[in-house]
Amino acid sequence: MIQQQQESDSISRLCRVLDVNRSSYRYWVSHPKKMVPDRLKIVAELKRWFGVSLGSAGSRSLVHLLGQSDFKVSRWLVRKLMKQEGLVSRQIPQHKYARADQSHVLIPNVLGRQFQPAKPNQIWCGDVTYVWGGSGWIYLAVVIDLFARRVVGYATSKSPDSELTKKALRMAYESRGKSHRVLFHSDQGCHYTSKTFRQQLWRFGMRQSLSRRGNCWDNAPMERFFRSFKTEWMPKSGYDSFGDGVNAISHYINGYYNPYRPHRNNDGLSPIMAEQKYVKTYNEVASFS
Repeated sequence: MIQQQQESDSISRLCRVLDVNRSSYRYWVSHPKKMVPDRLKIVAELKRWFGVSLGSAGSRSLVHLLGQSDFKVSRWLVRKLMKQEGLVSRQIPQHKYARADQSHVLIPNVLGRQFQPAKPNQIWCGDVTYVWGGSGWIYLAVVIDLFARRVVGYATSKSPDSELTKKALRMAYESRGKSHRVLFHSDQGCHYTSKTFRQQLWRFGMRQSLSRRGNCWDNAPMERFFRSFKTEWMPKSGYDSFGDGVNAISHYINGYYNPYRPHRNNDGLSPIMAEQKYVKTYNEVASFS
């Protein structure tokens, strides 16, 4: 308003009438607000990444995703643009896990909630969940490498048995170059404590660790992964068929979560990007040795 009226009146009087500090006004004039470059391109890329995430990405994730497209923007701007474009994330509040007092003595909790290994293929976690598949349940077993929270193995079935968890473990073992001396952690589900599953761990040269009975916190990274899948990707009513569900699970893991989804554990990098960064740093250090 002062700029509009300054031709017909003095700046001093206008500042006094509008109760604006004169020095503050002059500073504002000499330091105009910077225009965000390529606003339309940012909006277009914002919508693209929001679509890639199936409407699950919030402002924090979108800041990192836009960074992958070479757009360095603030979370404040992302929130503003999301509101402007009517983009509402499907995220829900953090789930509070209940604590349990019981403990399992047969196989100890070797991991002890130490969820930050120094490198890949040191600690893997596994768990099983279920989603609706039209005419029955789809059981999903997943194995995650804790270093970058990358899914290294998964399997689906109509039965939550040891064959399901063995299949997921076998995929992880083969996809990671048949790594030995890995610590495998899970809950006390019978598909992990069965003789046949434990024999497979022994054949693969792995040690086993089990959560305390009824204590979800002991396997929190797996709980978090399943929560992300069910809130970010899976329709609330499940899938129309077993095949649709299996395809959606594969798309989430291989087409979004592993290669693109920003993870707080990785300082905003996706699991694959975090592992690539580790390998690059390791090779650079090794070259100077």
